[in-house]
Amino acid sequence: MVEAPESPPPAALAAGLSAYLIWGFIPLVFQLLGGLGMGPWEILAHRTFWAIPFAGLFVWMAGQQAQALAVFRKPGVLALLALSSLLIAANWVVFIWAVNNGRVLQTSLGYFINPLLSMAAGALLFRERLDRVAQAAIGFAIVGVLLQTLALGRLPWVSLTLAASFCGYGIVRKRVAADAQTGLFIECLILGLPGAVFAVWLAGAGADHFTKGVTPAAWLIFSGAATAVPLVLFAWAARRLPLSAMGFMQFLAPSMTFVLGVLQGEPLTALKLASFAFIWAGAGVFAYGLWRAGRRLARAPAAVIPDPGT
Repeated sequence: MVEAPESPPPAALAAGLSAYLIWGFIPLVFQLLGGLGMGPWEILAHRTFWAIPFAGLFVWMAGQQAQALAVFRKPGVLALLALSSLLIAANWVVFIWAVNNGRVLQTSLGYFINPLLSMAAGALLFRERLDRVAQAAIGFAIVGVLLQTLALGRLPWVSLTLAASFCGYGIVRKRVAADAQTGLFIECLILGLPGAVFAVWLAGAGADHFTKGVTPAAWLIFSGAATAVPLVLFAWAARRLPLSAMGFMQFLAPSMTFVLGVLQGEPLTALKLASFAFIWAGAGVFAYGLWRAGRRLARAPAAVIPDPGT
């Protein structure tokens, strides 16, 4: 008998880190598209449409063609995927608008809040128990949001919308009886086909950018790849990495966008910085809770894998 390996698989770590690195750099893609004159709805339309072939390729590579076809015979599953599609579309269009309107720091705040909001939602909706560490993490996040509200003079609606829509997306997808690749492909179909109609309408009105040259067309197609690839990498890694590892990595992308917002000259007042400090404290406590849970699992009796032939 051989003990199962305890260290995370290097390929899974690479896949997870790659997903979050892509998400960290993706604001630059949308800013480039915005600089070419595109609005958030045109970017969203092309992003979802061009994600279809990439998502379909991943379904084929996973051998899930039959599962994808079966979804269309299950109205309940299709309805849940339609709802998750609306939630992720809301998340994407607000994100695209925000990074092109000088609110990169608010997007960073939203994705720092998201795991803490998901933890609170788990307690409220699924009766998951929150220990003192989790309660402290949520408390820090609440203080951070209040300080951000004072700094802005209004609720940080970009941050809260991004966090709430992605949290809701995760809750809905948790109930979908389909693998990640299949779910993503169906969501891309649900959003991408109307997106194609909108893009054709824009072209007919002479207001599109896809037909205006090779450069904008190439970047719009690339936005589809940048949508599908990290989601599939994340799904593949999440099945193979411990929760603690994924928990630490999920703060990589908002950290990158925070640095991006600062480098691009967005105002960072003392009150805003204080709000981030509380959010970071909550994220740190959250990560500590995951690390502690991982340590407890590591101290549990090791699983064993039989040697071939035993």
